[in-house]
Formats: sequence, C-alpha cells, structure tokens
Amino acid sequence: MEPVYYTVAREWTWEQRIERSRFIGQVAPVDNAEEAQNFVAHIKTRKHPQATHNCFAYRIGFGEHPLTYYSDQGEPSGTAGGPILNALLQQELTNTVVVVTRYFGGKKLGVRGLIDAYHGTALQTLIAAGRTILLPTFTLTLEVTYPQLPIINHLLHNYEGELLSQDFGAAVRLVAKIPEKYRVKFTTALNGLADVKWERKK
Repeated sequence: MEPVYYTVAREWTWEQRIERSRFIGQVAPVDNAEEAQNFVAHIKTRKHPQATHNCFAYRIGFGEHPLTYYSDQGEPSGTAGGPILNALLQQELTNTVVVVTRYFGGKKLGVRGLIDAYHGTALQTLIAAGRTILLPTFTLTLEVTYPQLPIINHLLHNYEGELLSQDFGAAVRLVAKIPEKYRVKFTTALNGLADVKWERKK
C-alpha cells in the first residue's frame, strides 16, 4: 500500500493576541524550497516588514527524509522555528510553509510562553487552512523538436502529466509535472526518443 501524503488545502492567515503581542500565522502549499523561501521573503519584505519577528518553518518532499528547515529569526533559540515545525509534523503535512509574524506588545512571554505562542499560532493556522491529499510528483524540463511534440503530448496524457509551461522557439521547451509513480516508465520512454533533451528539475 502506497503511503498517503498531505499538504494544506489553501493559503491561509489566522491571528491571535497574547499578552498584548500580536501573532499572525500564514501558511501556503508549496512544491519546492524555492517557493517556500519566496513565500517567506514576501511576508518579510512586503506584508510585514515592520514586524518584530517573522519566524518560519517548511517541510518539502516525500519518503523517509523530506527537506525540513526552520528559523527563530531573532527569538531565543528553540522558541519559535522548532515549535512551528512541530506543528507541521503534528498535522502530518509536507510541501507546506508556515510563517508566524510577531508584533511585540511590550510584555515578555518567557521561553515557555514563546514556545506555546508560536506552536499554538502555527497549529491553529494549519487547522483552519485544512489539508488535502498530495500526490507525489516530479518536474521535468524538456527540449524537443516540433515533430516530436505530438509524441511528448501523448506520453503526458498516458502518464497523467501536467504541462506547466511551453515556449516555442527553434525547438520547443516544456516544463511538465508527472506523478512519481510513473517516473521510471516515463523517463524510460523519453530515453527511447531521439531529439529529446530532458532533465529533472530540482
């Protein structure tokens, strides 16, 4: 039986006040670390640049060793990023990023208080966002000749692939997402074609 993976169902924001500090949780589904970092950067530089802290965590990938990363962003070590990541793990989510923004209200919460505040805000935001089943996929970039394009489109259809972008020049450049369960069959089919260059996108 194949394992089941989950991500958040939608981008979501939820907030609470604790001892006059304002905590804002923001979550989003992401496909890779670059998307997660862009989400964090958008909040830090565009949405809440005046915040006291923008602490975050994300988890990307499948299997036994998904990519995990977190940051306390100036809060005492272990009081913010780790508790946010724990909320992700508690909800059994992957391909998800969480940012908890704090506007300091003038009263210190202490180590225990900070851990509870960041974990609780992240957890409630994740619960409010809901979760959905995530089918493992991988992304390929392809360069094909025009005569090969119908064959590639046929392969994408057969293996439930999703065409993300296409650029028509001297050759056709494609970006496609394929279910992980078809990875071996799909890449084997590609290797059997002449005039097709491809690589797995990281």
